[in-house]
Amino acid sequence: MQHNLKTSSMRETRSSPAFRHAQTVEEVIERLDAEIARSVRAGSRNAYFACLYRSVTKRVLDGIKAGRFEDGPRMAKLDALFANRYLAALHAYQSRARPSESWRLAFDAAGKGRLSILQDLLMGMNAHINLDLGIAAAEVAPGASLPGLKRDFDEISRLLGEMLDDVQDRLARVSPWLGLLDRVGGRSDEEICSFCLGGSRDMAWRWAEKLSRTSAEELPEQIDCLDRAVVLLTHPIQRPTPMIGTAMAVIRAREPRHIEKVVAALS
Repeated sequence: MQHNLKTSSMRETRSSPAFRHAQTVEEVIERLDAEIARSVRAGSRNAYFACLYRSVTKRVLDGIKAGRFEDGPRMAKLDALFANRYLAALHAYQSRARPSESWRLAFDAAGKGRLSILQDLLMGMNAHINLDLGIAAAEVAPGASLPGLKRDFDEISRLLGEMLDDVQDRLARVSPWLGLLDRVGGRSDEEICSFCLGGSRDMAWRWAEKLSRTSAEELPEQIDCLDRAVVLLTHPIQRPTPMIGTAMAVIRAREPRHIEKVVAALS
């Protein structure tokens, strides 16, 4: 199963120059640092998700070193596999190849710069958690070994939840009108992220269970099916209800245009 999932992952970037996989969590952080710097130089809002993801990855690494997870080496492997799916998708996109559709939409949205910072982050979270996490989990714990991963899988969700207050504080520095969501009857940014994390975690685990039982012949079709389902979840992020959409437009208008300032806050 592990080899088959790697083959399917490579299929998504089949037209891009060779992609070099990160082998350790430390290398993932180095690659994210390089991508943040590259995006800042290019004036790309893709730096925003990379900043958030770097913070998450550093927290996971600290948790591994502190013995937070049941199987630290397995968690390090999962973290690298998980990160490589994002890094490979980004590499394909930058090489004008074809990443998965859910990632293409996230990168396109960041490139157009029409969404708020929160929406850009949610687009990245949607693709990475809903698409990539289940695939990575099934790869690191294939077949009958998957149930043994559940405790550490849930621990990642708890770790992400612990970061929400910090993420909310960082967003408030560069998006001072986020509180407008409360006034128009929407969720606050923290509530939105909590909702996304909870639902995404459950969806990722269900797909991990499904993919761990899928034959090699059927695997590409199943991953394509998952990708199509994740694409549907981008619609309420990019095109919310008229009232929420108006609030998001106002929020976006008050956010800084300088990539460096946002990156400094999110970092």
